[in-house]
Amino acid sequence: MDDDAADASGAADLPGAPSAALFDIAEGPLRHVARVAVDVSLPHVDRPFDYEIPERFLERARPGVRVRVVFAGQRVDGFILEVTQTRDPARHLRELELVLGREQVLTPEIASLVRRVADHYCGTFADVVRLAVPPRHARTEEADSDVTPRTTAAGSVPDPFTEQPAGPGYIAAVTRGESPRACWQPVPGTTWMGDWAAGLARAAAAAVAGGRGAVLVVPDVRDVERLVEACDAAMGQGRTVALHHRLGPAARYRAFLRALRGEAQVVVGTRSAVFAPVRDLGLIAVWDDGDDLHAEPRAPYPHVREVACLRAAGQNAALLLAGHIRTAEVQHLVDHDWVRPITMAPARARRFAPAVKVTADSEIELARDPLAQKVRLPDRVFHTIRDGLVQGPVLVQVPRAGYLPSIVCQQCRTPVRCPRCAGIVQAEPGGPGRSMRLQCRSCAHEMPDFTCEECGSMRWRSPVVGVTRTAEELGRAFPQTRVVNSHGGHIVDSVGPEPALVVATVGAEPIAAGGYAASCILDAEHLLMRADLRAGEEALRRWFTVSALTRDGAAGGNVVLVGPAEARPVQAWVRCDPAGFAARELADRRETLLPPAARMIAIEGEPDAVDRFGRGIEGLPDDVDILGPVPIEDPRAENETVRLLVRAPMASAHDAVRAVRAQLSRRAAAREPAVRVRVDPRTLL
Repeated sequence: MDDDAADASGAADLPGAPSAALFDIAEGPLRHVARVAVDVSLPHVDRPFDYEIPERFLERARPGVRVRVVFAGQRVDGFILEVTQTRDPARHLRELELVLGREQVLTPEIASLVRRVADHYCGTFADVVRLAVPPRHARTEEADSDVTPRTTAAGSVPDPFTEQPAGPGYIAAVTRGESPRACWQPVPGTTWMGDWAAGLARAAAAAVAGGRGAVLVVPDVRDVERLVEACDAAMGQGRTVALHHRLGPAARYRAFLRALRGEAQVVVGTRSAVFAPVRDLGLIAVWDDGDDLHAEPRAPYPHVREVACLRAAGQNAALLLAGHIRTAEVQHLVDHDWVRPITMAPARARRFAPAVKVTADSEIELARDPLAQKVRLPDRVFHTIRDGLVQGPVLVQVPRAGYLPSIVCQQCRTPVRCPRCAGIVQAEPGGPGRSMRLQCRSCAHEMPDFTCEECGSMRWRSPVVGVTRTAEELGRAFPQTRVVNSHGGHIVDSVGPEPALVVATVGAEPIAAGGYAASCILDAEHLLMRADLRAGEEALRRWFTVSALTRDGAAGGNVVLVGPAEARPVQAWVRCDPAGFAARELADRRETLLPPAARMIAIEGEPDAVDRFGRGIEGLPDDVDILGPVPIEDPRAENETVRLLVRAPMASAHDAVRAVRAQLSRRAAAREPAVRVRVDPRTLL
């Protein structure tokens, strides 16, 4: 679609252009004009367009309502951003086709946020507003128009902020209606000082006490349920509403409307809840910003943490970035005094956390178990499990799902690949009376006979053991114990306080009533060896999650890790010092000019399209580098895919994003092949 086609739709005036009425000599009748953001994701038409409001729609056509218009010959939906008037008889405008309901679902604050997020991520208003405003459910909109929520009295919840320096001051400032910004690391463990849900609920209650609302964003639905329960206990039922992707269309829209109408003062939800239209926003909090679930998989790929920062600054709201670890991005904000830390000194935090131990970390340990550095399950692991089962459930964390998730040649260690699609081959039990079955993880092709293409050997081995095989082995070692297996395909939410052996993959650990008596972290080196910029940070986050599920040391809780004791993330975990790890991680990224020390813009697509895109970027500052292109693996692409990186120091980041965005607009107007643009993508390696 070119600009002429867009103007032909009846919307020729650009936003911010001087009104033609200022230069009129002869005035015509008064006409009402709606400035509409149309639902079209083309960069070169990413601006509002003007439509005349027919007299029959004058009462309902207000800023924020949904409308339907004709744009470039097609009927599309959109939102009214502004209503103006004109007497210019020379302006030829199309009329609004339809006004969809009376609800002003796009508030001015959210419209401004959507625009800033789109500009920050090289996206379009239409793409971001789809994330912010759920699809309309007409029956729900009409049925709930007069619903009055019922509230109950508040109960009492622990306040984890009281034992941390700067914690009480932050809560007091939020209660007074101020807008402090902080990052908070609760103590890992099951004591009240480590109850992150109670802490976020306490902060939300402070905002409500100050006469304002709160938005609390968490990674998954299980966290939503836990946090809603804590908010109901802190503020009473009826003030909090849950907003997440598992709700059906009607329930999700009903929750959205409750926040929009002021019926709920606190919204708790997953990713898209960061845009929730809470009235008079006083606090926005994000739990565990390092979780990949906070990164939106749809264009323009915004991250909840960045959206929360933009919203807090734009609406003068308090900000709380909370998690058991501190990401490099949050450390970057701390270094620039944009947020203040609320954390306990490592030496004191260790007193309230579970006792931690790394196998084979000393000569004494090796003297007791000479094979501790070579075997997957050293003696200390078996001793920890045996002693823990006397007191309650024991957690064993494994990094990989499946049985034997990958195999290699036993002779030359060459990875075994599928002869059909070159995918990874895994080994699964063949059933009663059958040997192991080799099967491709991508196309399910079975390999009844294996012969290494490199050395001709017919023997194979698995360098990685999955959660199913681990549960099977430990079940044989502890035959009288109930074994619970939790992984991506079968997640167990919780277990009771009775003795049980819980084997889970990272992220699928059940919550144990009263906490786990002991925990074991296996194959730690596999998390550290991932080809990922955030491998160490992610490993540390996973290990602190295990510590947070385990009873404190005073109650006998302890955690054993099987991995390299000298690794920096392992040492940070042992010292209970995530802030120190984040500071060193950020220093390393500054030396190599990697995010968040620099802005990285990734352009991905077919080689010719990416090459032409890179050569056509205009107006880049002199200190901006263009790296690549290099081939990448993209399972969604049918043809070869390459990536070009535009790396800009933070001082030139805005100009670099603007230059790339301008190139996107030019290519879209010329109808050239599309490329995918991501700003500071989560995966760079």
